[in-house]
Amino acid sequence: MAMRIAAPTLPPGQATLSRATVPASLLNACFVLSVVIVSFFPAAYFAGGWIYDANGLGIPTDFVNVWAAGRLVLEGHPALAYDWDVQKHIELSLLQQDFSGYFAWHYPPPFLVVATLLAQLPYSAAFIGWVSVSLIPYLAVMRAIVGRAFGLMLALAFPMVLSNALVGQNGFLTAALIGGTLYLLPTRPVLAGICLGLLTYKPQYGLLFPIVLIAAAQWRVFFSAAVTAVALAFVSWLVFGTESWQAFFHWMPMFSQAFLSEGKAPWWKLQSLFSLVRYFGGSESLAWTFQWILTAAVAVTLATIWRSSARYSLKAAALAVGALLTTPYLFMYDMVVLAIPIAWLVRLGLAHGFRAYELSALAVAMAFVLIFIFSGLPLGFATNVIVGALVLRRAGPWWRQASEARLAAPATA
Repeated sequence: MAMRIAAPTLPPGQATLSRATVPASLLNACFVLSVVIVSFFPAAYFAGGWIYDANGLGIPTDFVNVWAAGRLVLEGHPALAYDWDVQKHIELSLLQQDFSGYFAWHYPPPFLVVATLLAQLPYSAAFIGWVSVSLIPYLAVMRAIVGRAFGLMLALAFPMVLSNALVGQNGFLTAALIGGTLYLLPTRPVLAGICLGLLTYKPQYGLLFPIVLIAAAQWRVFFSAAVTAVALAFVSWLVFGTESWQAFFHWMPMFSQAFLSEGKAPWWKLQSLFSLVRYFGGSESLAWTFQWILTAAVAVTLATIWRSSARYSLKAAALAVGALLTTPYLFMYDMVVLAIPIAWLVRLGLAHGFRAYELSALAVAMAFVLIFIFSGLPLGFATNVIVGALVLRRAGPWWRQASEARLAAPATA
């Protein structure tokens, strides 16, 4: 029998709680951080620290692979976007300066649509346009989850915003799709499924959703996501041809080998348990062992919580942070997704009061991100664990009671 999930809106009897004043410490911290982050980019641009350097040369960073992939599509060679050497040739021509390593294109062919649109613009316009346009759905989702205008300030205050916008990555879009899926799921299941289907451009973040949707019997979400994913793949096949998909599957093992086995991206840049084990000298097999144990534990915990009577806000927060804990390939820019579980926690805190330790713990988590940005210490995994622990602490009474009730049921039958 289908399990009913409570809508994320507050019951009428709690309407006055939803208008509770934002704690001064939270408001002030978010105001300062958001002003600093928003002010940073125009200052950095004109000082030669963002997009172009002081000599007018393009700064080598992640967005260059998006523009280069789109340029190859416009030239009639979408499959060559996956060839590292061809990609780098386009990137060097654009930036007018050399750089070590590669900024490789490794997204499924549907995301070439975005790259193609952006490559029709001059590089700086495409860079700024992508950051600005992808920011909009992220802000909208954060505003919707928190339930008040403060959600906009909260969204801009995350240090991960700095990491994502600085390199022109897609963390805003990933966060918007995960947040949109979770916000819409109780009331607009088909739209939630569409958001989840669009998330297949980064499939590593959707692995837990089928487990949760099956556990909660959310079949409309499940099937609309599947239809959306298939439709995207089919359209991309029509537009970019079979060769693009063949190239994607050909280069994916090489990409995995380079980044998860050979450490082509230094281990400190990745923020997963897998990379943390490698950072401290552990072998690849040991890292995978730890990662798979964590993934199994998170999957079981999520299935338990989603089948319990826990508040929907906590179920959504648990799934969002679980998506980050279970992928070995996690850069700081993708941790913009962490804003989603924090937004659900803030929603609960504003409605029912924050627990004594919650704001302090969140401050520590954000401080860890800032330490990473300025020192390179890989504290992202610890940040995710802190937020996950706050969610479990809130959800604990509900899912433990549900487990005890199921165990006691046969004895009382």
